[in-house]
Amino acid sequence: MQFKLEKTDDQSKARAGNLSCSHGDIATPVFMPVGTAGTVKAVHQRELKDDISARIILGNTYHLYMRPGTEVLKAAGGLHKFMGWDKPILTDSGGYQVYSLSNSRKIKEEGVTFKSHIDGSKHFFSPERAIQIQREIGADIIMAFDECTPYPCDYQYAKKSMEMTHRWLKRCVAEMENSGPLYGYEQSLFPIVQGSTYNDLRKQSAETIASTRANGYAIGGLSVGEPHEDMYEQTERVCSILPEEKPRYLMGVGTPANILECIALGVDMFDCVMPTRNARHGVLFTWNGVINIKNQKWENDFSVLDEQGTTFVDSAYSKGYVRHLFKVGEYLGAQIASIHNLGFYLDLVNQAREKILEGTFTSWKNEVVPLLTRRL
Repeated sequence: MQFKLEKTDDQSKARAGNLSCSHGDIATPVFMPVGTAGTVKAVHQRELKDDISARIILGNTYHLYMRPGTEVLKAAGGLHKFMGWDKPILTDSGGYQVYSLSNSRKIKEEGVTFKSHIDGSKHFFSPERAIQIQREIGADIIMAFDECTPYPCDYQYAKKSMEMTHRWLKRCVAEMENSGPLYGYEQSLFPIVQGSTYNDLRKQSAETIASTRANGYAIGGLSVGEPHEDMYEQTERVCSILPEEKPRYLMGVGTPANILECIALGVDMFDCVMPTRNARHGVLFTWNGVINIKNQKWENDFSVLDEQGTTFVDSAYSKGYVRHLFKVGEYLGAQIASIHNLGFYLDLVNQAREKILEGTFTSWKNEVVPLLTRRL
């Protein structure tokens, strides 16, 4: 895997680059649609490639381990072949899902024992097993096993958790070196910076992570309930330490405004369930602001979903029609909304990239962020 930095904005730390993986090139900044269990909910792979123009998607290690299971994925030749997707895939390590199962898991130095959310059966993830599972899934980019601390978090707990994450990273690196890819192409490991919202911990973690000389780096433990200002502060601190010549991935972020502000701080890669999850509840992101399409005000509005939209659904269907689909419970409503929101997020990072290359990113960002946060 190689990363080429093409340009950095003069008035911010925003970057445009190109990340080359075994399954293709990824122009950055990039947003990765979340395909939790081998599918981006309500969206066909053809639409992901041809209409939304997704360059890379994210798979979820915990959920794929649970269903269909890695034996099935190995028999299929890996997740790419299983789901019919020939572009890059990134997988998380399962650490966030273990964090979310706080009532049914036990964390020890050896790893994490947890209960399945499906049938209550017990399972164990160690750093080594997390790498093995991601080898079996076959993602191009895989994450080191970590503990994602909650917010708020006691300082001593955050410190102990961070230190354990660093020890786990050494075991992940060793497992990567002792094992090999199963499907004939390279897989790259991204370590994850932790440290909650504590300045000294974030600095220490970023320095430790940067010393691994990995192909890329992830920033975890943010967008877990902390104020946006804290997220921006820690993101800026970490980006100032991580190597400039490697890609930076901010995990689980966020709103359109969050993404633009964090691009300005030096982040290259993003993922979030927000565009598809909100879409299934009738919330649409547009260049003029946020729409709840289920509101009655849209009943007789036959204008397109977004005048500046880039997907076929933006020009093919009206607000009134999509509202009708949601009100009568038709699945097509969620599909149209999901395609629209993902198309908007991809257009957002594409335009950000263009503005960086043009040298106008900062003025453009300052102009559009107030529009993106409006409720229409």
